[in-house]
Amino acid sequence: MFGRIIRYLKGLFGMKLDDLEDPEVLLEQAKQEMQVSQQRNRERAIQAITQKNELQKQVDDLNKTIDNLQASAEKALKQGDRDLARQLLVEKQQYDGTLVSSKAALQSAMDATESVKVAIRHEEERIRAKTAEALALKAQWKQSQIEISLNKALDGMSAGGTDEAFQRAQAKIAHSRSESMARTELAKENLGTRLAGLQDVSAQNAADDELSKLEQKMGLAPANVAPAINSAQPSDLDKQLQELEAKVGGTNNPSP
Repeated sequence: MFGRIIRYLKGLFGMKLDDLEDPEVLLEQAKQEMQVSQQRNRERAIQAITQKNELQKQVDDLNKTIDNLQASAEKALKQGDRDLARQLLVEKQQYDGTLVSSKAALQSAMDATESVKVAIRHEEERIRAKTAEALALKAQWKQSQIEISLNKALDGMSAGGTDEAFQRAQAKIAHSRSESMARTELAKENLGTRLAGLQDVSAQNAADDELSKLEQKMGLAPANVAPAINSAQPSDLDKQLQELEAKVGGTNNPSP
């Protein structure tokens, strides 16, 4: 009946109810339908056996009646009552005809009963096989559900987001290191330029001193000529040099 309802709903609404049917429910439904069919066939077998038993009893009763009529006819002849014997034999013939038809019906009932018994045995075997198959299908269904759950759990445990976060952190760290190296390189470049300028000034001062000495030696310049005072504003390098000289001189000269 449940199957008919499902088919009716499919035809009425055009719904894909197969997607909504639980395999366990379907297997339980099939099991119940087999049990109902088995019970119905058992009732049919009981009816067939009952009819066979009734026909068997009828045949047995007819045989007894015929035997009694035959014995009564013989007894009547022994007593010289030929008319009674004739009447008993006529009645016996009627029962003989009924006995023939009853025996035919009995044979048919016996054949039907045997066929029903064989069908019931086959059905029981089929039900046992289907029951075992249903158990296997249920186990497969549960196993598939477990596998699906595990796969979903593994998908949820994917480290894709974590890997992406690590990659972003690594990129930021690499960029920060590159910027730090660039700033360090630039700072070195500025310091190197300042040191190179300081060396150039020292070289120029040494050259001026050597030139003055050479001029004095050759008599090209007065001996006590004071060095020309540079009227230009002191450069940053000169300021730094003066500050350094003041610091060094202050450190070396003890306080009074």
